Amino acid sequence: MARNFIWIAPLALIAAAQSAKAVPAFSSQTGQPCSTCHIGSFGPELTAFGRDFKLTGYTIEGGDKKMPVSLMVQATYTNTSKGQAGGAAPDFGANGNFAFDQINLFLAGRVSNNVGGFVQATYSGIDHTYALDNVDVRIVKDTIVGKHDLELGLSVNNGPMVEDVYNTTYAWGYPYIASGLAPAPSASTVLGGPLLGDTLGVVGYGSFDQKLLVEAGGYDSQAPGFMKIFGESYGPGAETGVAPYLRTAYDTDVGPADAHIGAAFITSRFNPAVDVATVESSMGHDKYTDLAFDGGAQWVNSDTNQFTTNVLYNHEWRDLNGTTALGGAFQPTGNLSEIRATGTYYYKNTYGFTAAWQNLSGSADPVLYGQGDPISGSANGKPNSNAYILEADYVPFGKDTSWGMPFANLKVGMQYTIYTEFNGGTTNYDGFGRNASDNNTLYLFLWTVF
Repeated sequence: MARNFIWIAPLALIAAAQSAKAVPAFSSQTGQPCSTCHIGSFGPELTAFGRDFKLTGYTIEGGDKKMPVSLMVQATYTNTSKGQAGGAAPDFGANGNFAFDQINLFLAGRVSNNVGGFVQATYSGIDHTYALDNVDVRIVKDTIVGKHDLELGLSVNNGPMVEDVYNTTYAWGYPYIASGLAPAPSASTVLGGPLLGDTLGVVGYGSFDQKLLVEAGGYDSQAPGFMKIFGESYGPGAETGVAPYLRTAYDTDVGPADAHIGAAFITSRFNPAVDVATVESSMGHDKYTDLAFDGGAQWVNSDTNQFTTNVLYNHEWRDLNGTTALGGAFQPTGNLSEIRATGTYYYKNTYGFTAAWQNLSGSADPVLYGQGDPISGSANGKPNSNAYILEADYVPFGKDTSWGMPFANLKVGMQYTIYTEFNGGTTNYDGFGRNASDNNTLYLFLWTVF
């Protein structure tokens, strides 16, 4: 009940602000076009102003148009080099699928001088489910220490790095949109996604002169009843205590570029033998420890040329005593490493091109990464995958002179993912004759927010 109350209180606070006209969409609240906060005039990649807006609790004002909610829709087409026997998902064919990947409702903005946030609810057109998506509610206080500005804040959110302001990290990192109907590597670090949505985090932070950022907090599993209502699950298991989380970053100018370097750490202890109704721990626990390093830079030449680059390296140590005892892993110790590198160029905040590289590697385990099913399995028990992603975008709106500003926002894009390794292999990686290149994916999307 206590965990539920921690969520319900800030959500109710945001909802109550609607009558006070303090929760419009961010652009209408600030009076700024989307290009002020976002690279390419369309989220989620943030500019320096966008990062400051988030760190100050989404409280900056300046606009005279008020809109308390926003709606986001993603209409897509997915085609893989080789179809998926039995269908890419229930109600979908083996290949060449059109879908409404997501429909999202946002309640977002300033509540008072010191409180703001956003709440995102999502309907998946792939598996036809509803869920409470990203949530970040903040309390902030700006103060002066000597001649230096110090922004203090507290974020209540539902996953590690949801609170983060950089697009190097998992919650807001590239790809910003991806197909829910294409095969994806089976392995994932804990920091890379399994905790997003099913945990409750409280993170305190300080931003010194908008350069040095230090965050510290912890995450715990949400109460079972709350997760059931909002369509979440335990992921790798139920947390057996609060998982400590640390994040630091330093932002500075390097010649004409705005650059940052950073690091993040979390250590989590799970009971893997759970469902939403019971928690039983007699078989032992699992422990995951993630240490990530990241860096990025942005070169912005007025509104004509924008180039950004983001890099992340994450190493995860695993002690899977509980999973091994339950027969889900062959050995209790192992590791998983991931590298993500992305470069993006935009011309006049309208025409964009992105190239990215993503690599996973780690300890072999014939049970944890077993042959299992076609497509999702691994014949050699290795988690290794390697992908290159190319994307071209067209964003007609989102600038200060755009039609329908700030309510008309559209991104039309084409994305192609190339796999040179998938779930441990290049040819016949799953033991059923499928090659890594069979999962190469053409993804077309129309992404609108209004």
